Amino acid sequence: MDFLKIDGSYGDGGGQILRSAVTLSCITKTPIQIENIRTNRREPGLRPQHLIGIKLLSNICKAKVQGLYIGSKTIKFLPKDVQSKSLTENIGTAGSISLILQVLIPAVSISKKSLELTIDGGTDVPWSPTSNYTKYVLGEAYSRMGIDFSAEITKRGYYPKGGGQVKLKVDPLKKLKPISLTQRKTKSIKLFCSYSILSADRINNEVLEAENILKDAGFEIETEVKNEPALDMGGSMLIWSQDSSSIIASDGLTDTNARLGTRVASKFVRTSGGADENLSDMLVLPASLVDDTSIFRIKEITKHLETNLYVTSKITGCKYGIGKLDDGFELRIKGNSDSII
Repeated sequence: MDFLKIDGSYGDGGGQILRSAVTLSCITKTPIQIENIRTNRREPGLRPQHLIGIKLLSNICKAKVQGLYIGSKTIKFLPKDVQSKSLTENIGTAGSISLILQVLIPAVSISKKSLELTIDGGTDVPWSPTSNYTKYVLGEAYSRMGIDFSAEITKRGYYPKGGGQVKLKVDPLKKLKPISLTQRKTKSIKLFCSYSILSADRINNEVLEAENILKDAGFEIETEVKNEPALDMGGSMLIWSQDSSSIIASDGLTDTNARLGTRVASKFVRTSGGADENLSDMLVLPASLVDDTSIFRIKEITKHLETNLYVTSKITGCKYGIGKLDDGFELRIKGNSDSII
């Protein structure tokens, strides 16, 4: 058996290349060998969160996996046919639910299968998109490409205890479509803030700071604030907008310092083009499988984006080009549907 070798230390050298590689392996039925997994991290190799994601995916596509243990720096992933499933999983830590869903949603939907999953873990944790970002922002973008899912956040889970829960439903793909996100036109935005075991005054001040920055930039804001009990103290904020040619968001978590509203709102205002930097790298994978050209205009080229372009082009044979603009970059991806089996 020949395995396509993927260098796990490429680009950001983190979990992103692992997630994208196993997802595409599942969709394209390509046996892969990922080497040098997270070799430059403080705790190199696979961590519990990665194991859960790969374990769930291997269950769904009946894959044979070698090297699936904590600290492993090399795995072999041999997928079979994706099956529709109803599953329950508990990460057991505050590991990111959002990052695991990034693996499962496209793998199941693009394979034209369905999934119902109840998963416990971290809904809003560091180094990960918030659950609201996944539900609203990624949900809107994926829907435009033909990938439909719903994510019900039944309980919040912050670091370090986790204990959050998301109920996911993924629908079979009917037709995968390209997407064009080139320029934000709307001035209408939504601000959502959730918090637990924090004072309402602190959260309201954070929201007010964000609203003032957004109003000064000429935006009209619809705000929703919720106290949602969790095992740990924490809070998350999402600011996002959408129109026919853009989907842009900024999110963040509370920490020991204040200024959450200032951080999230300032980043949103600075973001130009049609997509934010996080969304652009998440859309590379489905775009690499469409026999048409997807276009993103973005503020900057991130390491995550470079990583996903590397792994998708290696597995699917997609073509891409990046052009410099006065206020950012334009990325074009010409996909290859022949890689879907």
